Amino acid sequence: MTAIWAGIDAGKTHHHCVVVNDTGKRLLSRRVANDEPELLRLLADVLALNDEVIWGIDLADGGAALLIDLLLNHGQHTLYIPG
Repeated sequence: MTAIWAGIDAGKTHHHCVVVNDTGKRLLSRRVANDEPELLRLLADVLALNDEVIWGIDLADGGAALLIDLLLNHGQHTLYIPG
């Protein structure tokens, strides 16, 4: 199966995630709190769609630090995409 893409618009208190497949079809769109349990739920929901995910995040530190740490600790492929 082809990888899906999860784009994160990171903020201080909340993030917005949109997941698309290789044809651009939106599979998920969700606002999540910058909170470990919510971020882990998002990770689980995205991985339930496909076990191969490429994560794109618009911040490399600050408000995105917890999210980045969780993704890396769960073996996820992450890219910094400056906005």
